[in-house]
Amino acid sequence: MTEKKIGFVGTDGRTLLAALETSRSKSELYPGAYRGVVVKGTGAMEPFAQKMGWPIDFIPVPDNSAPSYAAALIKAFEAGDLDVALVMPEGLLFEGLVDRLTEAGFGDRVIGVAAAGVEYEADKIAGKRYCEKAGIPVAPAWTEVEARDYPAVLKTCLAYLHEFGGAVLKFPYSAGGKGARIMLNTWDVKDVYDGLMKDYKDAYSHGCGKKSSWPLLIEARMSGVEISFTILVDKEGHYQILPTAMDYPERFERPPGLDNPITGGMGSISPHPLESPALMELADATLARPLIRSLKEKGVLRPCVLYPGCFVSFDGNFKPTAIRVCEINLRPGEPEFQPVVKRVRNLGPMVAAMADGTLDEVAPEVRSDQVSLCIALVTGPGGPKQQKGYPWSLTKGEVVEMDFDYFDKKKLTLIPSAMDFAEGVFKSDGSRVAYLLANATVKAGQTMGTAAEPLRQKLLNAFDNGKIRVIPREDDQGNRLALRRDIGVHYHQAEALRSRG
Repeated sequence: MTEKKIGFVGTDGRTLLAALETSRSKSELYPGAYRGVVVKGTGAMEPFAQKMGWPIDFIPVPDNSAPSYAAALIKAFEAGDLDVALVMPEGLLFEGLVDRLTEAGFGDRVIGVAAAGVEYEADKIAGKRYCEKAGIPVAPAWTEVEARDYPAVLKTCLAYLHEFGGAVLKFPYSAGGKGARIMLNTWDVKDVYDGLMKDYKDAYSHGCGKKSSWPLLIEARMSGVEISFTILVDKEGHYQILPTAMDYPERFERPPGLDNPITGGMGSISPHPLESPALMELADATLARPLIRSLKEKGVLRPCVLYPGCFVSFDGNFKPTAIRVCEINLRPGEPEFQPVVKRVRNLGPMVAAMADGTLDEVAPEVRSDQVSLCIALVTGPGGPKQQKGYPWSLTKGEVVEMDFDYFDKKKLTLIPSAMDFAEGVFKSDGSRVAYLLANATVKAGQTMGTAAEPLRQKLLNAFDNGKIRVIPREDDQGNRLALRRDIGVHYHQAEALRSRG
């Protein structure tokens, strides 16, 4: 049987884990041999995979530019080293990687939108307009203002605080999941505004110019439960909705605010504690069908991944009553994609079907009796300049120490991310250094919360016992890493909410 090589393009944890699960997950329903390939990755990933004995191939790329990725992918397609490639980073889509590959004759082998379709994600204000035109519910109120016009920002925020109890400022362009700033009271308005302008002044100047308008999106704060949906789409418009995940976007275990920013994600779990057949049916009708219809009407439909971030409302019986879209993403979520693929047996067959146009014949083969937890291990505070840690100022270049035998014995998956490898040593490159993942089976008579709690403790024990450490320069017995300890507690919380006494 010929092995089909499925490439995952990018440099973060979802790239490596997707390749790993493509290779080692065995489908019971869709026969075939599939091998995961990482196109670029980070410096630590290939030596780490070799040390673990993981069945993954790597294709190097000299830098992070779209031309370099295109050259490496074209060479791999021509040499037979790759059959299909799924582009993960939104920046490469924005820079026209898919267009370059299409011009070279390999458009039918790449998963991702072309430059003509990236506006859904590349411009959040345009994305709002597309949603409204397609009949997809969004925030109950939103507006575009000139970012430098503070009186207009203040007026809008005060109105939304009065009517909706909160407002959200959003840098409308790509921000790595960090461009949203929430305010819940009047006293926060100026500080939140000043913080956003400080962080994105250079991006505005570079992207818009000093004399052009600087658009700023202001939304009414939405209530309900935050749930994101991953939708795989093939070239014919067939689609499959993958299992849900729950993200933990705030840096710390408390509501977002000036001292607790929205980050790129501190962890995720799958399934979402409130996933149900009724929720998936509502997502199908409210999100998948109108989004794909909109892509067709705009003439930009291609094999791609849609990842709408949403707020969902429920009735007293926890039946979903409404879905509102915060934003449309055109790639898998990070780290939400990681626990999802840990529960899917047939990622390889689905990605191949996306390219072939046969996704209607390949449904997700889900480990429905399992829960999956993913915890990000990030750079904590301290260092030569007293850095604040992720997501602020970061200490880099410190040695990462890992107990490989322990992780193998305990069936824990450790995924290096912002990590490098030089002279036989793994080193932290800052930000989200690694991810720690594992699944647990929900046995007969158990609830998801009962199964998730010992799994959560198992992951925390690995960290607490120093099985992975970033060794601080000032303390060789310490650990620079930090994490959130509440990843997974929402299974119990959801069960408590449903309890009738």
